[in-house]
Amino acid sequence: MVGYDPKADDRDISNVEVAVAGSVSGLVTRVLISPLDVIKIRFQLQIERLSRSDPNAKYHGILQAGRQILQEEGPTAFWKGHIPAQLLSIGYGAVQFLSFEVLTELVHRASVRDARDFSVHFLCGGLSACVATLAVHPVDVLRTRFAAQGEPRVYKTLRDAVVTMYKTEGPLVFYKGLNPTLIAIFPYAGFQFSIYSSLKRAYEWALPAEGKKNGNFKNLLCGSGAGVISKTLTYPLDLFKKRLQVGGFEQARASFGQVRSYKGLLDCAGQVLREEGAQGCFKGLSPSLLKAALSTGLVFFWYELFCNFFHHMRKADS
Repeated sequence: MVGYDPKADDRDISNVEVAVAGSVSGLVTRVLISPLDVIKIRFQLQIERLSRSDPNAKYHGILQAGRQILQEEGPTAFWKGHIPAQLLSIGYGAVQFLSFEVLTELVHRASVRDARDFSVHFLCGGLSACVATLAVHPVDVLRTRFAAQGEPRVYKTLRDAVVTMYKTEGPLVFYKGLNPTLIAIFPYAGFQFSIYSSLKRAYEWALPAEGKKNGNFKNLLCGSGAGVISKTLTYPLDLFKKRLQVGGFEQARASFGQVRSYKGLLDCAGQVLREEGAQGCFKGLSPSLLKAALSTGLVFFWYELFCNFFHHMRKADS
């Protein structure tokens, strides 16, 4: 069970084991979903419509984008920025899951509300994600820059990117897009955790026998459902974040089509709505939903799997 459950949670794992489970779940998931993440970022940053009818559009579909990236940049392009992305996943997973477990237990200890309530999981999930975001946001900016650049590359290595960005844009460059990130991550993660728990309870209510036998499948299925619902509800803010994170990076995107400069979150949202319409706020939604289904499902699947592993190891030693 994700989160503290005073009635059913008999796992006696430590905070270190919780953090390790969160880190490993993020690491394994990131390797598997990186190609979709790269395609999603390319879609989000494209000013032109994602349509075959627009002659200036570089990308217009998942398969077409995948083929074009493969032809122009080779297979390694699907893992561009993978090192910062892995640092992001490992750090984020550890901090988020540890924070969530601690916060839900605090709610229970304070006797404010039932720690399993939808509202408690929403609030604790959102807060834990904000804490994790503050910890790893600079790495997220680096990951986005690497995934967004074309050929020839502006940044050759991670160290080169850090030094160049710091010298040319100052230290605050590593927190570009932080405001929309925090605004988006709170409801997104809140919905992830609360919907995941609700879907698990619904699954166990509808299929009580199956819920006990096929725990891993249940975790994967409910995690995927939670990811799709959460991503759809909060997607525009994710797009605005990506646009803001590549500000000052326009020269590396010249080969992809038009580029824009934004003064902040409201200016970015206004320009997107004026120039690209409401549908522009959902560019890249299809690969993003596919990625959300896979990544959220896998993250919860691996997290619960490793928590149970640590629990059984402790029982075997005692």
